[in-house]
Amino acid sequence: MLDLLIKLAIARRNLVMVVVAIVAVLGLWNFNRLPIDAVPDITNVQVMINTEAAGFTPLEVEQRITYPLETALAGLPGLEYTRSVSRYGLSQVIAIFSDDTDIYFARQLVGERMASASGRLPYGLQPEMGPIATGLGEIFMFTVDAEPGAMNADGSAITPMDLRSVHDWIIRPQLMQVPGVVEVNPIGGYEREVVVQMQPQRMLSAGISSADIAAAIRANNENRGAGFVERNGAQWLMRIPGQAMQADDIAAITITSDNGKTVHISDVAEVTIGHGLRTGAATQNGREVVMSTVFMLVGENSRTVASNVGKKLAEINASLPEGIVATAAYDRTGLVDKTLSTVTTNLVEGALLVIVILFLMLGNIRAAILTALVIPLAMLMTFTGMVQTRVSANLMSLGALDFGLLVDGAIIIVENCLRRLSQQTGPLALKERLQLVFEATREVIRPALFGVFIITAVYAPIFALEGVEGKMFHPMAITVVIALLSAILLSVTFVPAAVALLFKGPVTEKHNPLVSTLTRMYQPLLALTLKVRVPIIGLAAVLVLLSIWQATRLGSEFAPNLDEGDIAMHALRIPGTSLSQAIALQETLEERIKALPEVERVFAKIGTADVATDAVPPSVADNFIILKPRDQWPDPDKPKQQVVAELEALVSEIPGNRYEFLQPIQMRFNELLAGVRAEVAIKIFGDDLDVLTGLGASLEKIVAGVDGAVDIQTEQVTGLPLLEFIPDADALRRHGISRQQLQDQLATALGGEVAGTLFDGDRRADITVRLPETVRTDIDGLNYLPVTVANGQVVPLQELVTLSENIGVNQVNRENGKRRLVVTANVRGRDLGSFVDDVRNAVGNELDIPSGYWVEYGGTYQKLQSASQRLMIVVPLTLVLIVGLLVLALNSVRDALVIFTGVPLALTGGVLALTVRDIPFSISAAVGFIALSGIAILNALVMVSFIRELQRSGRSIEQAIVEGALTRLRPVITTALVASLGFVPMALNSGIGSEVQRPLATVVIGGVISSTILTLFVIPALYRLVHRSEK
Repeated sequence: MLDLLIKLAIARRNLVMVVVAIVAVLGLWNFNRLPIDAVPDITNVQVMINTEAAGFTPLEVEQRITYPLETALAGLPGLEYTRSVSRYGLSQVIAIFSDDTDIYFARQLVGERMASASGRLPYGLQPEMGPIATGLGEIFMFTVDAEPGAMNADGSAITPMDLRSVHDWIIRPQLMQVPGVVEVNPIGGYEREVVVQMQPQRMLSAGISSADIAAAIRANNENRGAGFVERNGAQWLMRIPGQAMQADDIAAITITSDNGKTVHISDVAEVTIGHGLRTGAATQNGREVVMSTVFMLVGENSRTVASNVGKKLAEINASLPEGIVATAAYDRTGLVDKTLSTVTTNLVEGALLVIVILFLMLGNIRAAILTALVIPLAMLMTFTGMVQTRVSANLMSLGALDFGLLVDGAIIIVENCLRRLSQQTGPLALKERLQLVFEATREVIRPALFGVFIITAVYAPIFALEGVEGKMFHPMAITVVIALLSAILLSVTFVPAAVALLFKGPVTEKHNPLVSTLTRMYQPLLALTLKVRVPIIGLAAVLVLLSIWQATRLGSEFAPNLDEGDIAMHALRIPGTSLSQAIALQETLEERIKALPEVERVFAKIGTADVATDAVPPSVADNFIILKPRDQWPDPDKPKQQVVAELEALVSEIPGNRYEFLQPIQMRFNELLAGVRAEVAIKIFGDDLDVLTGLGASLEKIVAGVDGAVDIQTEQVTGLPLLEFIPDADALRRHGISRQQLQDQLATALGGEVAGTLFDGDRRADITVRLPETVRTDIDGLNYLPVTVANGQVVPLQELVTLSENIGVNQVNRENGKRRLVVTANVRGRDLGSFVDDVRNAVGNELDIPSGYWVEYGGTYQKLQSASQRLMIVVPLTLVLIVGLLVLALNSVRDALVIFTGVPLALTGGVLALTVRDIPFSISAAVGFIALSGIAILNALVMVSFIRELQRSGRSIEQAIVEGALTRLRPVITTALVASLGFVPMALNSGIGSEVQRPLATVVIGGVISSTILTLFVIPALYRLVHRSEK
């Protein structure tokens, strides 16, 4: 079959060239369709359920909302686990499904269970599903702000309410039309409300209650239709207008009209344009702004969507009121472009190095050009494959591509064809030349193809990874396999056809001084090696054992952190900190941060946005610190870690704050993994919050004592200030008022009651009834608040309740239906794996855990463990499979094992390279070792196959080994050089994203060097040893 394909390619060489040209054009077309991103989409399948419950304490939210919803979700198909947070006025339950679950099917299932559970929830509460997005969907943030000195058209100052109205009614509706945008979530400013401010003294004199005011508004703010009539051949619709058109219409509404005495709302309340109570705010560079986050629909391409949002925002700016401007604060496109630039630089430089080596080693310009052409052709075919498999071009998918691997098969074929053609003394007839090309290709095609197939096969373990680790590394394996298969196809069709076309006359192999020098150096060393083969093999075995020992001492981490160029700082303040106080603290903090010369701007989200994608209280702020380009830094060579350290030292001086330092995507990535934003999450499960709090405090001290721990935080379970109005049961009975009636009156007076909606074109505003802000915040004055009791009588509030100030539960977190408390930490100055091992040992020795309570470890460490355990099973199985394939190919167990020794010999250099560069073991490095195994087997296979061919042609064992090793020196050296040099730019690049590729490149370079040296010496020695009985 293979011989037939090669013959056909040579015979129909012109047709092959046409087909290759068509495939290249198709690749160019697909290249323009290829989605581009910074990193693979690792989003898990999750559905968020938010339930707002005004006035409910965290414990009440947990008991009455969160628990029933969690119970309702139990047993759903594909549900892996749930986690939830219950805090004041809000329940958030997140259901995480298996990766093979369709997101829309999952939402349908959750919607059905929500409907069935709604009957068990408190009256009036409505659970809502969050947007079809996750934290990694936050691709674009922008601020809406007023220019300095800008005024409204009427000459008034532009207020935060004006900014919010512009966002809600001009900007948001247009951005929601951008393809791929699923939510535009604002925070900050004030939502416009019509506030009916009750005046207690006037109400008392008029005998009006808050319920009367709310009822009057509801009864006088509706339009009604009354059908239609036919008149004079036309159909006339009949309607009764009754809707208020402006605030004055509401003030004029009649509440009662008895005995000629009419009471209007304006008689007992002040109707003003005001704002509601808010749960979040936003700041930028030390001043308050309106900020909005654009969420991308799950499965969309972040670069495309973010770019389209940026363009649309620029268009919208032209239509905004004068003096108001919307400005991009965070744009994922910038990171994508920077990482893409890094990848492009690595690939281009790698390709150039490979081409230079081809010219130097092959010594023939046409041969070098032909071999180099395989690179762009294979890449164009790969682009087509990536589009068809829906793999985006990103740091990971393109991160393992080595052009050296793509040309390995072509190098071996072209080099052998050149050698055979140069051996001919005179010109050959066309038929003879084509036959010679066929024979030269056939001689080496099987070991070459088999070697490349093995390189492809060694990527199989990566496909065994599941979950987040699978989503991160599958694109890499898919891309490499497509590229290698494309290169194989080109090697058996395009390369022999091109050789037949290009080399028509006699080929004179020019003297190559580099190859000649290497041959002269190698020949005596090879002879010496064969003489002292046992010590050589023993030395190699010692090196392998030493590298295994050293590998156990390498640190470990899931994957190197991508340097995003920006900093995310999580600021935590005392639980119960008010929003106004948090804003004041934030403005001071931002003034300090902005003083750093490396900082371009800083902005922050405080508390919870409109859609509670982040269910955090006002005491928590997410700060985004955008750094200037490095060439604008006072010291462009300053490491980012030093900037973070200086920033930490600067902000630590501000009292009332604690901090965690991460990066925007990294923060969300960690949150996806474990529901927390730090790298390490130590979870304590149990029932009693007091016990959990005590264990958390002890655990925090233990973690603080472990070297490398920074940003240590314990979830704040308690500390929420509560002002409770405790009813006096006897007083309620005496005055004939129920608890519910009392609660209703206080809830309306203090929290406010929405009595209707005021429409203004597309815009709308709630009509809220409540006390004036000066009255509702006067705690002492509330004692005298009039409360309507039986028979319309009024008594002061202090006769019915006792005011009590308490500290309550701040929030309750649950996972899989069990309460849990989390201690989080980030790691600096050491690897993650050894850090967690030290924490485990310290916790096991120092923490006394009661029965019914247990500890689990989450975060990126959990994924490292999961991936490592799976690879520990799959990699050995794959290696056994490769040995089996070698045995089938060679019909010799001995020779198969000789070739397989190239794997441990290659791993030695990989481990040494990681050690020298002080890079911990990671899944990225593991992928490098996997790729290295294939390269090592390819080199050994080419050499051993040729030695066996020479033996079959009548050479003695010694002659076959020496001649085979010397003849295959050039292709072995060439393939090794192109494989290693192709990764050099990746290993040395310091651009954005290079840290993710560095471990893989380092492993391959170190391993190929050791593998080549050991292949040239140990393989011949080992082959001679196992065939010692042969002559």
